[in-house]
Amino acid sequence: MKPLTCMVKNQQWPLAREFRISRGAKTQADVLVVVLSDGHHVGWAEAVPYAHYGETIESVTKQIRDCVKQLTTTSTPSDLANLLPASAARNALDCALWDLMAKRDNTPVHKLINHSAPQTKITAQTLSLGSIEDMRQQAAEICHSPLIKIKLDANQVIERMQAIHKAAPTSQFIIDANEAWSFKQLTQWLPQLKALNVALIEQPLAAGHDEELINLTPEIPLCADESCHTSADLSYLKGRYQAINIKLDKTGGLSEALNLLEQAKAADLIIMTGCMVGTSLAMAPAFLIAQHAQFVDLDGPLLIANDRLFPFSFDNGIMQPMPMQLWGGNSNYLNRELMNLLPKKYLM
Repeated sequence: MKPLTCMVKNQQWPLAREFRISRGAKTQADVLVVVLSDGHHVGWAEAVPYAHYGETIESVTKQIRDCVKQLTTTSTPSDLANLLPASAARNALDCALWDLMAKRDNTPVHKLINHSAPQTKITAQTLSLGSIEDMRQQAAEICHSPLIKIKLDANQVIERMQAIHKAAPTSQFIIDANEAWSFKQLTQWLPQLKALNVALIEQPLAAGHDEELINLTPEIPLCADESCHTSADLSYLKGRYQAINIKLDKTGGLSEALNLLEQAKAADLIIMTGCMVGTSLAMAPAFLIAQHAQFVDLDGPLLIANDRLFPFSFDNGIMQPMPMQLWGGNSNYLNRELMNLLPKKYLM
């Protein structure tokens, strides 16, 4: 058994415009790209360290470098659960291993996991938090999108939504409060938001402080985001939320995301697939989960100024299947961007 060769690269991707949520703003996406090689084939993946969960580029890089020392050419994604907690680091390694196995076995990842080939999906397009007029203008620019996601804090919620609804009257809306509301505000606003075509509300209350949601019957389904990382959280979420948001940087990769998907479906929860702000490479494995989700929010590539060489394509919120050269395809598909990224020692 030979050790795997690993490269970890930090990349900065400028955003098309400032992206603001209730906790702050950013002007670029800071991502980590992990490349794994068995000496013959190469797999790669992207993860986004998230400060809200105590992650930094440096800490996640160290986790990856420490963990990969224990991996060999026979390692599989299932080996990672005993080596790393659910995190951006495990996500990067998990998804890179899936890509490597697809190339090695000459079989696309969707077949390795016994899923059908990915199909077109509607994805939400996200409005950054801003003034009422700014958010109205953002909504007007994408008014033909079937599904729009809106970042809100606890200020002028109804006024903002009225302006957005007027600008995009035929769209459905997901509101993402990022833990910024109180229970009183939530129950006060629910009837009005229902009338404004809001179909889902993400994480209105702070994670771990949502006891008041128990046995609430909301007019709009409530979706656990910060409160839901892995399948181990499902027992806690029961009775509090009607939906969960599956993000691979929280689950620690595609492997646990698939497990969480199956257990959540068995619990009759609404499934949403989400993402951090990243490139099409980060969206690719999540798109396999999206095939089984009622709500999809994988518009990260639309928030950055430029995307990767083989990106997802979007048409008014319709997300086309990923190019096989991007990630997860068989060995017949070469990615020139990946090859150009690698030192010669990786190309054996």
